[in-house]
Amino acid sequence: MLRIDLAPTLNISRLVYGMWRLGDDNDTSPSHVQAKIEACLEQGITTLDQADIYGGYEAEDILGKSFKAAPHLKDKVEIITKCGIIAPTGRHADKRVKHYDTSRQHITASVEASLRLMNIEQIDLLLIHRPDPFIDHNETGACLDDLISSGKIKAAGVSNFKPYDMTLLASAMSSPLVTNQIEMSLTSNESFINGDIAFLQENKIAPMAWSPLGGGSIFSDKNSALMQRISQLASANNVDEAAVCVAWLLAHPANIIPVLGTNSLARIQTISKALDITIDRQTWFELYNTANGYDVP
Repeated sequence: MLRIDLAPTLNISRLVYGMWRLGDDNDTSPSHVQAKIEACLEQGITTLDQADIYGGYEAEDILGKSFKAAPHLKDKVEIITKCGIIAPTGRHADKRVKHYDTSRQHITASVEASLRLMNIEQIDLLLIHRPDPFIDHNETGACLDDLISSGKIKAAGVSNFKPYDMTLLASAMSSPLVTNQIEMSLTSNESFINGDIAFLQENKIAPMAWSPLGGGSIFSDKNSALMQRISQLASANNVDEAAVCVAWLLAHPANIIPVLGTNSLARIQTISKALDITIDRQTWFELYNTANGYDVP
């Protein structure tokens, strides 16, 4: 498995297993979650992506119960989690409106809760989940720096930020923001031309891609020109269609790190097949043009 250095102290697998659907599985037992993690580890996928809000604020706890039952797994993985979204459900059921909170008090409390719920001593990477229109960047930046210096997190990054949101927060920090996790897929490819990827490349920051399969939308029309070409490439490379879509992201020189989430053990076991496919420049543009429904100018 290829690996990426996000920071001098943080090295993660090139493919990441996303746990946003962990609580949606019919089986959330520690043994079943352990089987998912072990299926990832067998392929060299060592990085797990969480967020406090996943599963109605339950997914971290589900993972933590698995670690409690199989503590040896904790030393084999890197944990990413996110905070900042307050939804009126779960432990925030008393809140009257959905909102963002990037205050020191909330971030610190969220980190403490994540450490406790996941039964871990350190978060490898903490992301601010959404840009906060009410942010005090000096307070947020200082809080993230303090969490790093205290050892509660190894590194900090963001998710769904625009370049100007990142530079604002980074201006108040002594530690670097090491990634931006944004939506990227064949059918959600605006980031390649709207400046998001260009900014990250310029600053030598590896992006993470959430929903790299477009939430399944790519596969909704089996007769579409895009799916027909994807199927041809999948057949030629002896992989499934999902692997082709992920390989398209991996081929880009920005060192994109796809975050893949599925509750199917069979699908988890084939995630790394995307690394077996070579997407050259012309094939990359062929898929890009087909997804957009027109050729580049």
